[in-house]
Order: sequence, then C-alpha cells, then structure tokens
Amino acid sequence: QVTLLESGGGSVAPGGSLTLSCVASHYSSCMGWFRQTPGSEREAVATIYDSVEINYNESMADRFTISRDAKEGTLYLQMNALKPDDTAMYYCAAGGKLQRSGTRWTCTTRVSDFDFWGQGTQVTVAS
Repeated sequence: QVTLLESGGGSVAPGGSLTLSCVASHYSSCMGWFRQTPGSEREAVATIYDSVEINYNESMADRFTISRDAKEGTLYLQMNALKPDDTAMYYCAAGGKLQRSGTRWTCTTRVSDFDFWGQGTQVTVAS
C-alpha cells in the first residue's frame, strides 16, 4: 500500500507557473501525474520510471516537467505557460506497470495500470 499526498495546486493567471508535489509513503518505481475535469476521463500528464525514464502526454511535453526525488520520496510536476484548458484536478499515482519500447523500459500511461492514487489537488487557470 502506498499513500500519496499532493500539494501545490491553486489559482493562477494564464501564462503563469505552478509546481505540484506528491509525497509517497513508500517507494514505487512507476509514478505519474494525471488530470481530470468534470465529465471527462482521467488522462495522463506524465509518468516516470525510477528517476530517469519519462513518458509525457505529447500535448503537454513542451510546458510540463515531471521529476522525482527518490531520496525524499517526492514526485514533482513543474507546469509552465499554463492555459485555461489546463484547469483540472491533478492526481498523483503510483504502482504503475512497465512497458518495453525498443531498448527502453518506461511506465505506461494507462489509468488502469496504476494501483494507488492521491486525493488530488485543484489547478485553476483563469484571468
């Protein structure tokens, strides 16, 4: 069992930045950030295997950066150039599955592959 606690959400003007944090109670090799708006399915933002292999949702890869501090058990999501469409509840996830892509092992981005979820932190982007 992995307990996850997110923080860092809030309200920001378009073009602004936020950094989300997620503290995990135990180490999990596959972790990720997902987001969801009311009435929509939860979608992957980015997943990370260990501290190196990263999968990004291509639509956000140029503005968002996922990273982790394995020593402190903390996952981060740096979000820049935020847009109103980025408004959503952001969730931290752990216990994901690995997939092989050529010579690389990465975490999948399927919601159903992740076993543990945080409560979420709300991000609102508005003028």
